[in-house]
Order: sequence, then structure tokens, then C-alpha cells
Amino acid sequence: MTEASYSLRNRCVAITGAGSGIGLATAEMILRSGGSVLGGSRRLGDFKRLQDEFGADRAYWMRLDVRDPDSVGAFASCGIDHFGSVHSVVANAGVGYYGGVADASDDQVIEMCEINYLGTVLTVRAFLPHLRSVGGGDILIVSSVAAHRSGADEAVYAGTKAAQLIFAGGLDREVRKDGIRVSAICPAGTHTSFAVGHGRTADDPRLSEFMAAQDVASQIVYCLQQPRTLRTGVWTTWSMSQSS
Repeated sequence: MTEASYSLRNRCVAITGAGSGIGLATAEMILRSGGSVLGGSRRLGDFKRLQDEFGADRAYWMRLDVRDPDSVGAFASCGIDHFGSVHSVVANAGVGYYGGVADASDDQVIEMCEINYLGTVLTVRAFLPHLRSVGGGDILIVSSVAAHRSGADEAVYAGTKAAQLIFAGGLDREVRKDGIRVSAICPAGTHTSFAVGHGRTADDPRLSEFMAAQDVASQIVYCLQQPRTLRTGVWTTWSMSQSS
């Protein structure tokens, strides 16, 4: 007999980069599934709409800089204090600057490496002791298909995404014994504000061919709701209009 899916009702999921895009879509889907969300991002953004609809007892936000260990540590402590426990973590915060290796400024390159990779590691480190103490949970890392094969205009970005993927694999082998599932979600182009003004324009006609943020959010929620006897390692997806 197949085990029932894992319910998110009355469970808290922490999401970085929750103010817009994939993070916001994931937060809304979890809330509509009966769960609670601790959202963190540099700006409140549209997460305020979720706070207004669901109330701060279920949709709680705090300012977060994933590059700062103190900020990430406070984020984790806030979730445990506010909700009593955090059951899953979605490391979603990310930035992208498209162009040649020498096109972005040094500050932009450093920011991309720090947010995309270091921010993922720091987020996991902040929540891991709690997940171990409660007997397990889920860690979802939002990477990219670029982690598998970089385009000509995204070498640095792809490198940060590949680093996430290698980290996820090693982390899975480390924490599986603790009842913690680690999944890496690798979407192709997604129609969000990601990289707009940095190699992508808001009126780019290709955006209509991309996946919606809700498409990727549905992958994340699917992984969270899998029976605890299953886990998803690496999941790559494209829209029907995109070439792989």
C-alpha cells in the first residue's frame, strides 16, 4: 500500500528570497495548502499581500541578508520562536547578471557568488541543528539547469549554481541518516523579475516562452509533500517551448 503524502498543514516552511518570484509563489502555495511560512528577503515586496490575507501568525516576514551569518542566524531563531518549530527550509535567494565573464563589475560578481552559493550554505548551517533536533525535515535548494551546462553569457552565474548542486549532493549524503531530505530544483528560464536590467529586459519576448514562477513552486511543494519514504535528488525542468 502506498504511503500517504506528507501534509504541510500546521507545519512551517522557511523560505529565503520570499519577497517575489519563485519564493513568493512557493510561499503562497504552501499557505493555501494549510502550512505556515517564515519568509525572508532584502525587501518585503509582495509578501505583504500574504501577510494581509493569512495573518502574521501564518505568514511571517523578516528582513534577511543571506550573506550575513548573523542575519541568517536571527532568521532561523525567529522562525523557531514565532512558530515553535521549522519543519522545512527552501534556500531560494539568488541573483543573476548575464553577460561575458568580464562584463559585470567586481562587486556584482562577488555579490552573485556570495548570495547564490555562500547564502545557501549559511542558510543550511543556521537551520540544520534544529532540523536534526526534531528528527528530520526537508532542505530544498533552488539551483538552475545552468548548473549542468552554462550558456555563453552566464559562466559565473552557472558556476554558482553548479556549486549549489555539488553542495546539495554532499549534504544529502551527510544528513540522510538524520531523517533530512535534500533536493535540488533546477528550473530553466522562469518568467520573473530575475536579472531584469542585468542582461534581461522586462519586455523580452522570450519571457512568454518561459515557465511561470508557480510552475517551479509546484515542484518545490511536490517535493515537500512526498511520502517520507521517498526523496527527490535533482529535478530539472523546462517549459514546452524551451530547448534543453
